[in-house]
Amino acid sequence: MAATADGRLLPLLLLLLPLLVAAASTVTYDHRSLIIDGRRRLLISASIHYPRSVPAMWPKLVAEAKDGGADCIETYVFWNGHETAPGQYYFEDRFDLVQFVRVVKDAGLYLMLRIGPFVAAEWNFGGVPVWLHYIPGTVFRTNNEPFKSHMKSFTTKIVDMMKKERFFASQGGHIILAQVENEYGDYEQAYGAGGKAYAAWAASMALAQNIGVPWIMCQQYDAPDHVINTCNKFYCDQFKPNSPTKPKIWTENWPGWFQTFGESNPHRPPEDVAFSVARFFGKGGSVQNYYVYHGGTNFDRTAGGPFITTSYDYDAPVDEYGLRRLPKWAHLRELHKSIKFCEHSLLYGNSTSLSLGPQQEADVYTDHSGGCVAFLANIDSEKDKVVTFRNRQYDLPAWSVSILPDCKNVVFNTAKVQSQTLMVDMVPETLQASKPDQWSIFTEKIGIWDKNDFVRNGFVDHINTTKDSTDYLWHTTSFNVDRSYPASGNYPVLNIHSKGHAVHAFLNNMLIGSAYGNGSESSFSVHMPISLKAGKNEIALLSMTVGLKSAGPYYEWVGAGLISVNVSGIKNGTIDLSSNNWAYKIGLEGEHYSLYKPDQGNNQRWRPQSEPPKDQPLTWYKVNVDVPEGDDPVGIDMQSMGKGLVWLNGNAIGRYFPRTSSTDDRCTPSCNYRGQFSPNKCRIGCGKPTQRWYHVPRSWFHPSGNTLVVFEEHGGDPTKISFSRRVVTSVCSFVSENYPSIDLESWDKSISDDGTVVAKVQLSCPKGKKISSVNFASFGDPSGTCRSYQQGSCHHPSSLSVVEKVCLNINSCTVSLSEEGFGKDVCPGIAKTLAIEADCS
Repeated sequence: MAATADGRLLPLLLLLLPLLVAAASTVTYDHRSLIIDGRRRLLISASIHYPRSVPAMWPKLVAEAKDGGADCIETYVFWNGHETAPGQYYFEDRFDLVQFVRVVKDAGLYLMLRIGPFVAAEWNFGGVPVWLHYIPGTVFRTNNEPFKSHMKSFTTKIVDMMKKERFFASQGGHIILAQVENEYGDYEQAYGAGGKAYAAWAASMALAQNIGVPWIMCQQYDAPDHVINTCNKFYCDQFKPNSPTKPKIWTENWPGWFQTFGESNPHRPPEDVAFSVARFFGKGGSVQNYYVYHGGTNFDRTAGGPFITTSYDYDAPVDEYGLRRLPKWAHLRELHKSIKFCEHSLLYGNSTSLSLGPQQEADVYTDHSGGCVAFLANIDSEKDKVVTFRNRQYDLPAWSVSILPDCKNVVFNTAKVQSQTLMVDMVPETLQASKPDQWSIFTEKIGIWDKNDFVRNGFVDHINTTKDSTDYLWHTTSFNVDRSYPASGNYPVLNIHSKGHAVHAFLNNMLIGSAYGNGSESSFSVHMPISLKAGKNEIALLSMTVGLKSAGPYYEWVGAGLISVNVSGIKNGTIDLSSNNWAYKIGLEGEHYSLYKPDQGNNQRWRPQSEPPKDQPLTWYKVNVDVPEGDDPVGIDMQSMGKGLVWLNGNAIGRYFPRTSSTDDRCTPSCNYRGQFSPNKCRIGCGKPTQRWYHVPRSWFHPSGNTLVVFEEHGGDPTKISFSRRVVTSVCSFVSENYPSIDLESWDKSISDDGTVVAKVQLSCPKGKKISSVNFASFGDPSGTCRSYQQGSCHHPSSLSVVEKVCLNINSCTVSLSEEGFGKDVCPGIAKTLAIEADCS
């Protein structure tokens, strides 16, 4: 009987097998695009770096990208987050790569896996493990056997993990592209013959992994035949692959820029991001990836640089906290819809480029089925133009592209932003303490705690000494003077010169000053007036790193730490302390005893205090706090503190450093989107802390009994630390009559737009909130930006009442820019605009 049953089951299992194993996809390419299962594809991709958020956020972040029009998610793989020591791997929590890849698959999106494993990415040490630098004979990213051996081993580890889960498209999965190395072509020449050999080896090693989908190398101008070279820039419309058989792929379109402590904050306007994307696809591009779509947070000590902020918000379409950044997110979503509408003609049509004026042109695609697509571009950065195309006139604002999916009707113009603007504020919450004995403190000993690690004449390199196990390295020495200074006359001066990144100087157990490099130049010199006592004087210098260098030729050899120290301005001349006997201690006592961990809450070093000390250096603070109410994202406000590290329930939030930028650090009162963007353009926040709030993921809070631990380096007021909820408080819109008004969801291409469809303003508060008040409404020729709109010379007197009637006390509303709504035209001959600002509550 058993044999008979087995015989019957076998055919049934064979029938079910195709249903149990997902069908494999073929991913190839030609000169025009990737080809997936025999079909050319035009793809929008969105970068989301898994360790820069937390697993609880991943599904929503991926969903926001999908809702925004993305077909694909891209991520780097962060080697130093995974291989913590040679052959020792970590794939848990924020570094659970398999789980993140599965989240993307469950969302029905493709994945571009950029293994690197060098990634740059403003990530500490460019993603390469620090321990690798100390394996004898190792030189990074050149024809060097130790480096290549470890790189191959890690790459193979990641590939094998993906194969085991059947994640590659060739196995029925969703990974359609993989990347080896990263932006190496910009540095290859610096490595000479070894660089060229290494690039060729990296490509060969990758191809030998047999993953069944194409490999890419970004900014790799000499990528071999079977590897696609791709572009990373603000604009890639003029990029051409190094072979006519390869498609045009843009791996990094930067929708913003990173921040460094002490600098103002850069912002890239949505009009310019959209312009760059439309130009790319109009000029034959086929895959475009936003680096980054969600930037996230450099938790713990993962920020590179040096001086890269803990926030990696990047002015991305989805902000650091996981909220849509409007209008950028929505403006790009409408762009993606418009481009997708053109996909078949773009990928299968014949293209021609026509001049429409000195700086105006049309890229036209026609296919055999009669389809016709046109991208009309005005690349003049100052003047709006009216152009004639196929006997019809079109208004083209300066620095803009209009998309015509039928070569007649404009469905999108990159400069005409129809989405509302969300104004997001950090709403403070009291730092609720859970227990009457609110605070506990531990004060670090100044200088050598416990026993010194070693004594040396002169200085050692900071990074070579700590091997990045900590930011901190103590140096102590002493010297004698025959009398006190200043008895009269000038003060002596302590002169410190350092390769970076920062130092706190203590003289006779007193903090006398601090000094820092910056994101542009990590080295610094400082001159501190001091008072000396007769006899022995003790100096303790706490040298610090603020993130290791992320990129550049031979970047792993860039050091940090003290170079020279002397005391000038005393009677017997300058005292040079550089060659003194210096005692060294790596790290802090609080780090050594892991005071930030939950299981150290009862460590005897903690001293309870009802009122914590203020403006005291080298102090650890511990307090039990309640969860902020609601479900809004949470940030912790560290403006009252100086510099240090902060943890919640043992989770490292990261470095805090509310360093203020210069009042004249390139900020402008308004941002003109026109013309080529650079990080020096459209900056805000001059004279303010670069980063005041630090993201605390909701999933890190317990229902009760939450422990906040802060290590403060040079002094602050911990009682003013507070949590803040990130809340949408108001919405704005600014839409003109001449904005494209075709609804692509219902548009019939066979019916020509006769101009009767009226533009409209759409306002929407977050779920659970209503429009509680309308602060501004003007139908006419208003000007300004959200929260600073002004009436112009033309203003319909019923503007406010019309908007209030339609919008008050509901979640969302639509206001038409029509005579039916506003009545008699009070300013004939003027193109009208409707500007609205409303509060949500």
